[in-house]
Amino acid sequence: MMSLFFGQKRNIPKKGAGKYQSAVFILCALSLLFFVLARYIPLKQGERVRREMIRASEIMGEALALIRECRKEKGIALDKTTDFNQTGLVGVEFSSITTSLGNLEAKKTTTNPNFAALTVFLLKQAGVERGDAIAVGASGSFPALIVAVLSASKAMGLKVLMICSLGASQWGANIPDFHWLHMQSCLQEAGLFNTPPIAISLGGEKDTGMDMTPEGRTLLLNDAEEWGSLFLHEPRLRNNVQERMRIYGEKGGKGGIKAFLNIGGSLSNMGTDARILKLKPGLISFKSFPPVEKRGVMHEMALRKIPVIHLLYIRGLVRRYRLPWDPSPLPQPGKGEIYILARETPLSFSLIAVLYFLLVTPVFIWRKKVSRMRRGLRKGSGLNI
Repeated sequence: MMSLFFGQKRNIPKKGAGKYQSAVFILCALSLLFFVLARYIPLKQGERVRREMIRASEIMGEALALIRECRKEKGIALDKTTDFNQTGLVGVEFSSITTSLGNLEAKKTTTNPNFAALTVFLLKQAGVERGDAIAVGASGSFPALIVAVLSASKAMGLKVLMICSLGASQWGANIPDFHWLHMQSCLQEAGLFNTPPIAISLGGEKDTGMDMTPEGRTLLLNDAEEWGSLFLHEPRLRNNVQERMRIYGEKGGKGGIKAFLNIGGSLSNMGTDARILKLKPGLISFKSFPPVEKRGVMHEMALRKIPVIHLLYIRGLVRRYRLPWDPSPLPQPGKGEIYILARETPLSFSLIAVLYFLLVTPVFIWRKKVSRMRRGLRKGSGLNI
């Protein structure tokens, strides 16, 4: 009897432990399977994102062709030595509206239509959905990135609230007779975009063009007046930022703003705290915030829990998101490593997390049940099993 009794006690925990070990093995096998599927087999959401990325890239390709033709019609030649892909979006080294130094290779890199695809991916990461409003703070230094954001927004069906500064660094939209407002007009007249800026500023030092020539400032002031948008001319950073936030909030309406995109290095958007230079490009988060007097629009948006997408530091951006540096010829829409990112949408990771939870929970419940069984057996027998 006693041997039978003790034998029964030994069999129960071993049986439970065997089931537990089997469950853990199954969990590990299924977990590996889910990760493989998520990596190599696009989910339905991932394929939808990929289609939107391709469409955005196609739209940007159309925009490049339109800008190229508009530039030719104005009699402004395309320099094959600086713009060998003939995009029309590369400016000159110096002009009366040039604000600062710039990197030619970086400017050429952003003319890749797949930057529009990247913008779709980043907006999806930020949780932006069709019909949402996004705020954009843009500098004329990177006209190709403005085109990329407008293309992505059209592909996603978004409302764009853009405040644009007209001054530009080297090789940007710094041709006096073909700055960003001329490019915007070209795209609107062709019916590709209907997203004029909600406000305009000169840009440059203190956002008032102090680093341009007097002739350059006068030219841009006249063009801004003719354009008719709200004109911002506030040299004090804090007041400038507050006015921009007021305009964005007013234009955002009841639905509010779902993301803020910074294009270029405007101090109004980035602020004057040196730590901003250490931020990686893309979808960013702030670990801390500078004093109020040093904050830019990016900080204020983040403080309001609005996702911030930082489009600057182009070399770091292309490394992080698998785009080529200074490519020639330009990649075709839908081609390139950037589209692998579509598999890595938030939904894919969320689905993995849910599946993990559903699998792990029963295992831990079973483990707890086995542990209680073992404790009961020890208590009842007085033996250390």
